[in-house]
Amino acid sequence: MIKRVLIVVALAVVAVLVFAATKPDTFSVQRTIAIKAPPEKIFPLLNDFHSWGLWSPYEKLDPAMQRTFSDPASGVGAVYQWESNGQGGVGSMEITSATAPTLLALNLNFIKPFATRNTVEFALQPSGDSTSTSTIVTWTMRGPLPYVAKIMNVFFNMDSMVGKDFETGLADLKTVAEK
Repeated sequence: MIKRVLIVVALAVVAVLVFAATKPDTFSVQRTIAIKAPPEKIFPLLNDFHSWGLWSPYEKLDPAMQRTFSDPASGVGAVYQWESNGQGGVGSMEITSATAPTLLALNLNFIKPFATRNTVEFALQPSGDSTSTSTIVTWTMRGPLPYVAKIMNVFFNMDSMVGKDFETGLADLKTVAEK
C-alpha cells in the first residue's frame, strides 16, 4: 500500500515538473484604466518616485519600510531603493526612459524575497475630445520566468496575484489625478 502511494506521489511530482517545463520563459502582467485627466497631469505622478506614496499599493505594504531616493529625483536615471522587514522585500527601481507625457519605462529589481529583474512600463494615451480630456493608462510588467518560477506558476498565477495590485494602484492613481 505504501509503495503504491509513493509511486502515485512520484508520478504527480514528475507530472508537475513536466507541465512546468511547458510554461513560457517570460511573463507579462498588464492592466489598464481610464482617468479623467490629461496625460500632463498624470505623468509627473509616475515620473517622480516621491509621488508613488500617493497611489502605489506597494508603498502601503510596510509603513516602516526604509526608502532611499537618488538625485535626480525624477526622470531618466532616478533610482528608488527600499528595504522592508515585511511584505515589501528588498529591491530597487530605476527610470530608464521618460517620454513626457506618454511613456515611462523602468527596471524593477528585487533582491529579497527572491532575486528578479523585470521591466515596467506606463503608457499614457490621450482620449476624448477637447471638452472632456481623459487618458488611458496602461501598467505593464514583463520579466523572465526561470524554471523554479515556472513550477510555482503551476500553482500560483502571476497575472492574478500582481494584477490585483496593479488594479488597486491604477484606481488610486485615478483618484489622485482626478482631484
